[in-house]
Amino acid sequence: MAHKVTTVGFDADDTLWHNERYFQMTQAHFADLLSEYTEKDTLMARLVAAEKRNLGHYGFGVKGFTLSMIETALDVTDRRVSGQVIEQILRAGREMLAHPVDLLPHARDAVEQAARDYRIVLITKGDLLDQERKLAQSGLGDLFDAVEIVSDKTTAVYHDIFDRHGHSATCGVMVGNSVRSDVLPMIHAGGYGVHIPYHVTWELEHAETPVAHQRFRSLPDLSGLGDLLTGLQ
Repeated sequence: MAHKVTTVGFDADDTLWHNERYFQMTQAHFADLLSEYTEKDTLMARLVAAEKRNLGHYGFGVKGFTLSMIETALDVTDRRVSGQVIEQILRAGREMLAHPVDLLPHARDAVEQAARDYRIVLITKGDLLDQERKLAQSGLGDLFDAVEIVSDKTTAVYHDIFDRHGHSATCGVMVGNSVRSDVLPMIHAGGYGVHIPYHVTWELEHAETPVAHQRFRSLPDLSGLGDLLTGLQ
């Protein structure tokens, strides 16, 4: 049985505005700070391991990332890292929390067009204050019928959100750059998952793309979203 689409969810980071590139820039700076102790590839592997361990404690976002960098710096230096380096890591984290919001191409047009025909919900994860800041600075906030900042994106979370802001997940579409967070759990909830690839993906967001699934869609960018949504009706 076909279900008419009534609600469209949008991811925020690296779907509507740039985000991961700031993490990449900070990681390069982090590698320079610790270059006398270890090579970059080794350092990055240790950092990813720390982030994975800490997700359950700190969640997603810049603050958890910063704490994981400090933990990694202590680890690779056998606790010999200087206070000056720790200070620079903390400063880098604060700079990430203050970076300007830079919208991706077609983001505003895609959201405005979807808002004319559907209920639209921003569904994002990460630091609450940081996500609220970015949404306010994006100039897109008034376009959304609802905003959901969640600790993680799971099938249960999508069921809950689309039940509250739409008829159900089966009448919903989730648009985002992450197969792991935006596409797969939404498809498992019974909705459509629309993948908009970003040029770089955080290692912990990698997942196999469900290319053969009947509710999977992919676009090179947001410019074709309106036509895709029309085609789902």
